[in-house]
Amino acid sequence: MNPLFVGIDVSSKNNVAYLMKPDGSKHSSFSVQNNLGGAKILSERIVSALGSMQLSDVVIGLEATSIYGDSLVYALREDGSLGRFQRKIHVLNPKQVKKFKEAYPDLPKNDFVDAFVIADHLRFGRIAKEVYMDDYRYQALRTLTRARFDVIQNLTREKQRFANYLFLKCSGIAQDKDIQNTSATTIALMERFETVDDLANADLDELTAFLDEKGRNFADPAAKAKVIRTAARDSYRLPVTVNNSVNQAMAVSIASMRALEKQVKVLDKAIEQQFEIIP
Repeated sequence: MNPLFVGIDVSSKNNVAYLMKPDGSKHSSFSVQNNLGGAKILSERIVSALGSMQLSDVVIGLEATSIYGDSLVYALREDGSLGRFQRKIHVLNPKQVKKFKEAYPDLPKNDFVDAFVIADHLRFGRIAKEVYMDDYRYQALRTLTRARFDVIQNLTREKQRFANYLFLKCSGIAQDKDIQNTSATTIALMERFETVDDLANADLDELTAFLDEKGRNFADPAAKAKVIRTAARDSYRLPVTVNNSVNQAMAVSIASMRALEKQVKVLDKAIEQQFEIIP
């Protein structure tokens, strides 16, 4: 097999391409916009080069650069004119390319040097197979799982923020190891009682009934009510103005947590559906 090697240096706005002949000499280099029109020009230039050299194989490589190269790979895979040739597309680990680049002590300083290194890396043939998945269903699953990861990270940060507000408003509850800082019951308590004094002086029977309704899984709601009221009585007292500001900030935090939890459920359902169509 004597393929054409195509190295692509991807960025958010432009893609720099270096077309290398089978013997390692340069065929051409050029830059195109990182959009559909640019991808079509790139494909046309590759097809033209293959035709002029009467080659039937092409190996294309680009670094994994966040999301900037994904759409280009989709476009090259779906391009009908390139589909007439035997093609392979590699999305390379940037560390791998960087190490390979270190073997060249006297590289020129121009816009095409990284694309050249990628093309030459492909020419050395140390890449056994394409690292980019053909099946777009896996790409869809990756997008969903990464989105879920980001949402979980945001939810974790929001829970920590709420825990900080909880310590300000009711330090005793925040310190009690038997009371979960961000449980539904704790959140309900913070929404129900404006100040720590309101909670500390709450009627025990009413507080027990409230916990029985909101907690639902307490073995002894009355005992838990006593623990919570004691924790409230041991808490610091905030000035009225500060307490009001904490309540406002806490309300925003609670709304954010609930919104993020809904997003997790939406993503979980989408991920489950995606798994169902993967063999």
